[in-house]
Amino acid sequence: MSAGDGTFTPSLSAEEQKLLAGRLVSFLSQYTHLPDSYIIEFFTEDLWSSLPSGWQHALQDLTYPQVADLLLDVAQENRRYPSVWPLSLLAFRATAHGLAFPRRSRSSGSVKPEEFLENGSQSSLLGHIFRKHVKPKKQHEIRRLGTLVQRLCERTACLRVVDVGSGQGHLTRFMSFGLGLSVTAVEADRDLVATATKFDEELLWALEKENRKKESSSSPLPLPRSSPRHVNGWVNPKASWEAFIQQLGGGDSPTPCGPSKKRPRGSEWAEPRGVAGAPPDANSPESVGPVQRGEGPDFILTGLHACGDLSATLLRHFVHCPHVRGITSVACCYMKISTRENPSPPGLVDPPGPPAPDSAPWRFGYPMSRFVGALPGHRLSYKAREGACHALEDYVRRLRGGGELLRTHCYRAMLEAFIRDARPDLRRAGIQTIRKAHLLPFTEYARLGLARVGLDPDLPLDPQRVAAMLERQGRVVVYFSLSLLLAPVVESLVLLDRMIYLQESGVDSQLVPLFDPDFSPRNFVLVALKPDG
Repeated sequence: MSAGDGTFTPSLSAEEQKLLAGRLVSFLSQYTHLPDSYIIEFFTEDLWSSLPSGWQHALQDLTYPQVADLLLDVAQENRRYPSVWPLSLLAFRATAHGLAFPRRSRSSGSVKPEEFLENGSQSSLLGHIFRKHVKPKKQHEIRRLGTLVQRLCERTACLRVVDVGSGQGHLTRFMSFGLGLSVTAVEADRDLVATATKFDEELLWALEKENRKKESSSSPLPLPRSSPRHVNGWVNPKASWEAFIQQLGGGDSPTPCGPSKKRPRGSEWAEPRGVAGAPPDANSPESVGPVQRGEGPDFILTGLHACGDLSATLLRHFVHCPHVRGITSVACCYMKISTRENPSPPGLVDPPGPPAPDSAPWRFGYPMSRFVGALPGHRLSYKAREGACHALEDYVRRLRGGGELLRTHCYRAMLEAFIRDARPDLRRAGIQTIRKAHLLPFTEYARLGLARVGLDPDLPLDPQRVAAMLERQGRVVVYFSLSLLLAPVVESLVLLDRMIYLQESGVDSQLVPLFDPDFSPRNFVLVALKPDG
């Protein structure tokens, strides 16, 4: 089965998934100090000394482009080493690259996909009415993911889609108006729902305007009879799938459309009425009411960059809800996932009343699978999961560009040392971003930073100590790069755990690097269909 613009990677068997999970956990457990460390503590915790002495000698004098070529770029060939590297360092780099799921980064050197070569801000493969208000990265994502969802709908003969975490509705509009799917969009932020509704109306107006221009044409654009349906609500990770289905019955009415501006009475399960779809049958039901087990229409569930536990929640609903035929899951914000060590991250609350008897027992966002949960050393810290969200490809470009922006790594680590001198109890205080920090002398950066944490901005700074720290700026970047090398490994373990969870639930899945990683860092989509789909 095709994945829209590419092909599905071969599925791993159940045994291959477990074997890979064991290797990932074993590898990460040997180097926990790297992904768990905070680069701002480079000086206060003497992080450089935590590296093997052979590594220190090999890495201490690397230029930034050498760091990119010799450590981070998986596609780099014919590496030229300025010195003999220890076998342990070579094995570390090779294992990190070898265990992580391939992100399919291109070697052409172009930052943007081919669809943006003519115009850097407009995808040549997406209709202009779907590009308004949409940044290039999102244009790239909604076209590819929307096409993949359409293929799942064709595979299952199911034209209804539920888009959770829909934001301003860019993906929703493309699937509804562009692909003819009947879409219910669920979003917790009421302001985003209002914006999505407004953009729906703008798109409909644009369609009407184009049709007026083509009145004499024999093939005007078919106007949709109904916009996507927007539901304002937070999907509680601890709630049952029955509660989720009931939630889909709430929210606002569909956006008015057509010249009359009369609100149609259709429900979120109305027949498809998109630009690319045919009009519904006149006898189709306008509303099915609350959906119970064994009743109501089936649908495909999708979430584009569903944050934290939301991705895990959608996978559980997919497994346990009989109405969900398939799912496409693009995750993000791994640091917000609930874990055994932190089972109640902000926003996770218990639903009112007893849980439904058929609901999946809530464990954690990680690990989801019983197998990974039973592996010794499977813990992933908040810092490790936060690091897995970093854009590796973007960092490689920065290194090859000379690395001026990377000066702030060293600046913040230096500032942490001076803050600790004045306030030993103040650790890793947030100072927020200091604008154009890399262009400032450290003394000015420190003055601004100290004031933000409530310290005297004129705190005396030893010039010799400042100079000595600045000389170690390259080592700060190297250490950060070593920890960043493990980011794809951590992400692979989180996603593999979800694949194993689905396998334990009797569902095969595939992990597709659907987006260009140079353009969209969280580029994997987890795809699954029910066995009868």
